[in-house]
Amino acid sequence: MSSHTDSTRARRRQFLKLSSMFTAMGALPLLQMSQAARAAEPDAPLRIGYLPITDATPLLVAHHNNLFQEQGLQVEKPRMFRSWAQIVEAFLAGQVNAVHLLSPMTVWARYGSKSPAKVVAWNHMSGSGLTVQHDIDSIEDLGGTTVAIPFWYSLHNVVLQHLLRSKGLESISDGAPTRKQVKLVVMAPSDMVPALANKQIAGYIVAEPFNASAEVLKIGKILRFTGDVWKDHACCVVLMHEQDLQQRPEWTQKVVNGVVQAQAWIQENREETARILSKDNPQRYTPHSYEALAQVLQPELLDTQLYESSGAIVNTDWKEKRIDFQPYPFPSYTEELIVKLKETLVLGRNEFLAELDPAFVARDLVDDRFVRKAIEQAGGPGKFGLTSFTRKESITV
Repeated sequence: MSSHTDSTRARRRQFLKLSSMFTAMGALPLLQMSQAARAAEPDAPLRIGYLPITDATPLLVAHHNNLFQEQGLQVEKPRMFRSWAQIVEAFLAGQVNAVHLLSPMTVWARYGSKSPAKVVAWNHMSGSGLTVQHDIDSIEDLGGTTVAIPFWYSLHNVVLQHLLRSKGLESISDGAPTRKQVKLVVMAPSDMVPALANKQIAGYIVAEPFNASAEVLKIGKILRFTGDVWKDHACCVVLMHEQDLQQRPEWTQKVVNGVVQAQAWIQENREETARILSKDNPQRYTPHSYEALAQVLQPELLDTQLYESSGAIVNTDWKEKRIDFQPYPFPSYTEELIVKLKETLVLGRNEFLAELDPAFVARDLVDDRFVRKAIEQAGGPGKFGLTSFTRKESITV
């Protein structure tokens, strides 16, 4: 049997496992484990769970620079997970108490699995791209091909399907695609680069530095940056247990303070941030090279001219950075996300989506009390280039 078939089956198992966790029934044993863990250790230290992608940057920088410790928090070394299924399972079971999670996944966690979790801040903005084989020059060229996404409940899937629809292409999950269809497959980010190199897929849409890795290895090119489609979108957000917010509000405030202070520090220290995350750092937070991380994190390395001429950047007036950091969770974003999810193909149990009211979710899923206070302590909204806590969403093709 080919390793390709094996990996497809493994991905399917991961997805089915995650799907079951995101039902009220499937999540129940994990949530019971979480309650038992909390009862045994009500003052648990900060336990961070993350995937080795740039979305985790503020959590890792805050740990590396002792920002949590300076708040008086006990904190363990962040735990690296390989897949979204693993990180969700650990979070629901209470093994970790602060994670970065794909923003649509938090919707599924709270309303699909009835997990008492709250978004407390954004972790970053933009930071993702659609990377393709060298012979693909337009969205239309993806017709009849297979493209990998990190998960059905991801902003990557939402943005990709938005782009495909704009060119009259239908997204499918099974069978062979026609010229008017694109087959989407779920793949762990770390599997995407080899799959592109082996020509198993025509492209993938994912967080950095996996797009930069394809460029560094010369196995693919960026067709479009997601931040050039949805301006300043959140990709991953910081998720915490609602019980911690209720029972340990001071502790929660300190955690959020650390995340916000890290984002303020990153703004001024982009090169050092890339070195902190690189595989050469003694902490070994990620397996990525400094070269790939620098391409993403250091704005001065963005070859704007190249990307504008290739069409990877269309909205030149937006002046988007490849990745940026700003912690405030704008309600307008959450509302628009719910609207977009309702028109996006997502596998798994998703009947709850139809019932969701965007304005309600913006109020109920997100608790912005802690991040507002942390932003004020860090120097106010202006420190992050904000003029207010409201905005209008800009989405183009």
